[in-house]
This record gives sequence, C-alpha cells and structure tokens, in this order.
Amino acid sequence: MTSRLPLPSAQSIFRDDEPVIQSHPTLEGSTSPLFGNTICWDINGVVHKPPNLQAAGYRVLFRGLSPEWNLLARELGMIWFNPRHPAVLAHGLHLPPGPLAPTTVSQRAGHLRALAAYGVAEQLPPSLTDWSDDDFKSYIAHRCELGDDSSATGHVHVIKALTRFRQALACGGRARDPWPDLSSGSVVNQPVVADLKTPAVVPETWFPLVRAAWTYINQFGPDILRAIELWHQVQDQARPVKTEEADRLLKAWLADPDSKVPVRRTATDGWEINWSLLTWMIGAVPEKLNFFTTANKAGRARRAAAERLLTVGRSRESLIDDLAEVTGPDGGRGPWHQRLQPRELWVESLALRNACYIFVAALSMMRDCEIREITKGSVVEHYGSPAVKSTKRKLDPDLPTKHWWIIAPVAEAIDTASRMSLHAELAFAAVTPRFHGEGFTSQTAITRFINHVNRHRNVTGLSKIPLQKVTPHMFRRTMAMLTRDFPGSEIAVGMQLKHVATRALANRSTQGYMDHAPSWARHLDSAITERRFERLKDLFDADGRGEIIGYGPGADRMREAFAAVREKAEALRVTGQARRGDIRVEHDLLRRTRLSIRFGKLNHCTMNDDDPAGAKCLEDAVVPAGHKGPLIDRCQPARCANSVIGPEHLPIWQAERSSLLKLLDTSKLAPNHRAHIVSQLRDVSLVVRRVHP
Repeated sequence: MTSRLPLPSAQSIFRDDEPVIQSHPTLEGSTSPLFGNTICWDINGVVHKPPNLQAAGYRVLFRGLSPEWNLLARELGMIWFNPRHPAVLAHGLHLPPGPLAPTTVSQRAGHLRALAAYGVAEQLPPSLTDWSDDDFKSYIAHRCELGDDSSATGHVHVIKALTRFRQALACGGRARDPWPDLSSGSVVNQPVVADLKTPAVVPETWFPLVRAAWTYINQFGPDILRAIELWHQVQDQARPVKTEEADRLLKAWLADPDSKVPVRRTATDGWEINWSLLTWMIGAVPEKLNFFTTANKAGRARRAAAERLLTVGRSRESLIDDLAEVTGPDGGRGPWHQRLQPRELWVESLALRNACYIFVAALSMMRDCEIREITKGSVVEHYGSPAVKSTKRKLDPDLPTKHWWIIAPVAEAIDTASRMSLHAELAFAAVTPRFHGEGFTSQTAITRFINHVNRHRNVTGLSKIPLQKVTPHMFRRTMAMLTRDFPGSEIAVGMQLKHVATRALANRSTQGYMDHAPSWARHLDSAITERRFERLKDLFDADGRGEIIGYGPGADRMREAFAAVREKAEALRVTGQARRGDIRVEHDLLRRTRLSIRFGKLNHCTMNDDDPAGAKCLEDAVVPAGHKGPLIDRCQPARCANSVIGPEHLPIWQAERSSLLKLLDTSKLAPNHRAHIVSQLRDVSLVVRRVHP
C-alpha cells in the first residue's frame, strides 16, 4: 500500500522507508511493508502464518484515522513489532525483546481506532494528550458495558502504552497513566490467571461424535480413498477428442464385459444414467463434447446403446464396488453410501478430512494451530511409541522439532488426511480442487461434520450427534479432564499441554484444563470404576499365569491380595459352593474385594483411601476439606510405598534416564540446572533399580 495521508507536524523517530518487520523471522523472498504505508500493513507472506488463522488477522489497518492518530497507530505498531529497535533504545525505552504477533498488533490497532471513534462521538479533544484521566476511564467503562470485561483488557493495554512509550511517540504520549497502581487486568477486575471458561464437550455429544469420526476413518475411509484413486485415474486417462474418436472409445468400452454404466436413483425411485460420468469413463473429457445429446439421431443412438446394458444388469451406483456394509437404523444391512459418484465423492472427501481433524483434536490434546501445521510424513516412532514430529515456530529462527506421543488410531487419522491433502506439505488442507491451499477453517469443519453425520445417518447407521457448539479448544479441555483420574498421568498431561512448571500441576491453567465438568460426573464415576476393574482383572489373570505384574512394595501387596482371592475361591470349590474351573468365581470375589488401585501412564497407585499409610503425596501436605485419595499433583512414583511400576512403564523410565544422562554430558549447564537434573536422575534411577537391582 503506497497511499499517503498528509504528514502531521510532529516528526517520528522511525523513517518512512524502513521495513516494519525487523524482529520476526521472515519468509524467503518476502518484502516487508514500510513504516510510511499509512493505509495498511499486510504481513501475509512476510512471516509464517499458522494455517488455522485468517489472512485478515495479519493485516494492520489504519483507515479512518486523522493524520496525528494515524502516525500514533503506526508508531505503536512499530514498537510492538520491534521492541529493541535502535531508535526505541536511543530514547531510553527498554522493553522485553520478544515482538508481538501480527494478530495482536492488528487487534490493538483496532482498539486504537475504537478509541478514536469514541473521542469523535463524545466530542473529546482531537489530540489524546488533551484527554483527562476520566475520559479514558469512561471509555473503559463503555467497553465493559458492550461485552465481557475481559475483552476490555486489550483496550487498557493500548491506553497504558501511551504512557509507557511516551518517550518514543511523536505526539509525546501521556505523562500520566490513568491507573498508575493497577495492572491492565486489575483495571477491569480480571485475575492474573483467569478461570478457564472453555467448557468440556458433554458426553452425550462426545461419544457419538468421536465414534462417528473413527467410523469414517476406519470403515468408510478405505472406500473413499479407493474411489478417489479410481476417479483420478479416470480423469488422468481421459483426453479431449473429436466425435469420431469418441465413437471408437464408446464402442471399445461397450465391448468390454467388465464395463458397467454409472446410474443414479431419481426422485420417482427410478434410475437414470450419469451421462457426464460415462463420458469420462470411456476416456473423453465431457466439457467440450456434447456426446450423448438427445438433439440428434447419433446422440440418441449412443444413449440407446448404453441403456441396453441396464437390461442385462451391467450398471453400478458408485465408482467402486463392494462398499463397506453397515447396519442401518431399521436393523437391515447395506452399503454405507447409496451413490458414491464424483459429486458425492467430493462431499464425502470433505467429511473424511473433517473426521480426521476431529479425531486428532479429540484424542491428542494438540492445539488447533499445532494440528493444522502437521506435515506429511511427520508420524514417526519416538522412544518406541508413535509420535507426531512437529515444528515449533513461536518466533524461533532455528525451528526446533518437538514430538507429540499419539495412539495408533490417531496416527491412522493423520495418514488418511495426508493421503487426501492437495497441499504440498500440510496433512490437513484442501482435499478437492475447488478449494486450494490450506482450504478450510477448523470450526467450520467440526460443524459441517456433525451436520453431515446427522443428515445421512439413516444410511450410514451412525448415531445422532446432539447439536452442541463444539470448538477445537473444547476437545483439548475435555481430554485433559478425562485423564485427571489416572495417577502419574498429570505429568504426561502437563507435557502435552506444554505448561512449563516445576511440576506439571503447579500451573493453575493446567489445573483448570483438568477440572471436572459436571456433565461428566455421573458417567465418569461408573465408567472409570468399570474400566479399572477390567484392568485389575487383567493383572489378576496375568499373575495367575505367573507373569510379572509390577515392581515395588505396592506390587507385593497386590500379589498378596490376589493370592487371598484364589484361596477363598478354592475354599468355595472344596465346599461345593462353586464349580471347579469356573474363573468367574475368582473374578466375582475380586470385584467384591474392592482393591484400591488407580492406573497411570508412569505408574499405578494402590493407596487405600481409608488407610493412606506410606503415601508420599500426603506427607506435609495441606489436604483440601472433603478430599479423599491421593494428591496426584504431588505423586512421587520412585519413593512411594503405594507405587507400582508395571512392565509397560519401564521403557518410559529407561528413556527418561538416558535423556537425563545425555543432558548431564552437556558442558555448559548452569549449576542450579545441573543440580535439578541430578535430583531428577536420582528419582528415576530408584525406579530402574527396582527392576534391575
């Protein structure tokens, strides 16, 4: 943008010809907008933009501002983008080095435009330097009246910047902060760490939605991918031909005994041939060839030749045969789709892509932006488990890779999305030529998938999904909440949520993610109890086969309890109260014994709620009123007498030990960092020595 407004008399510390983007890593071959652009700074194509963000968020607009306000907006933006700019430092302003994201600067420029509009509406002085503290306070009160108080925090940030940056502003800013002793959040009564407002997906929606997504990936997906491959082959082999050549192609196609005419059901429950698709199938491009026209005798003859195949049963409703069969609502069996032809294939491709996105979002706890940045071929093995290798792009020029552990079905969902994606790199992008590039918005993908499933469930046999607003962030919140009941899992959850803290749950935001949702309370109580018993039964059976079920004092007590159950079962058999060889007797006794066990990813906990002797998590702890059970945020798997290290946990602990030893070999480690690693290694080694003394 090169349009210019008349310059104000004040002189800015920034040159008109210097680039706006100086502190962000820029894309190769990009050109930054200049400070002198007075209409718009378009950052698209200059710095990396996550696929889930809209292009509008990467444009900083200055339209509608007077020359003085326009310069002020550009100066503020320049400082936010380049807090360590030499001119800023030269004027005695020393700010943290991290530049703000383009979306934040764009949003704050919008706040300044709103402030300017308020001044005009209230007939305030044209220059901000002449406004009183009460004028700003009235404006913030006005913003709070318009909506949530938290949304006004950004407007307070902008007003405070007028004082904070005054040394570097041409207009001189403001000498006094209207709220000198309050933080931006405190001005609008917002806590430092606000309560998490993201609700969990209710179980009535969660289960049918996740099941539908997996059904699409696992059952319908292979058919859709097979049909896509065939349709691409048909399109690649077809070519523009003249009528004479098309006649030869049709004759050869009709002579092939494997050829079947594509048909579709009419509104009157009859059948009609898809003439456009048939033209493609014989090897001709239909756009410029009115081959099966009814306007002349030759066209009608061609139609008659094709229609004769219908009388001998040589027809198909879908591009491919043998579609997966499902059980419909009426109990009958049939193919999951009535007519998978090109138009329907386009719709189902979108549905499958959306199902893949939903499934990954629901079961990986990755952020929306992180899912959308997954690249093709990024599913790898990391310490013996499937993981997504991603790229961290938060203003880091070195772009270090990170790994997200995932389950095998999530890996299948990512692979399916990658196979459909038309983007050169991204796994989740456009899947049809009608849309190009990144191709979709995450929120729309969720909504459209729910509507699609509900619209066609009479054929697919899928359960109805209740209409609840579901956002990408709600998946992350729900899965974090579901994992909180497993001891040790809080560490893994903290890693997945990427909140850096001494312990995973020391961060209040993480605790907010894991808070129970009332809508899940009843379901979790019964479902978790039943799942725990199933896993306990597996341990009982493994112990009966002589297999190792775990290490440590907790495992010893568990084996003693299993032995007591078997003795009681044998006594019942001896007295004739139970049949010999019936394992259900032992399982019934095991259920009635009600052993206390909580299963986790890093260890199992056998603490008895009524007799918590030896529980390290309760030592010197302030136990909340009414709380029963372990304090999972204080779990010490290596030191607690109630901890069970199972064979499935060992690879994780061994990998952690190797990682810590490798870190200790680093020459340049701060003494406190080295001491912390040594302390961690000591605990990890205690666990490993239980197995290999």
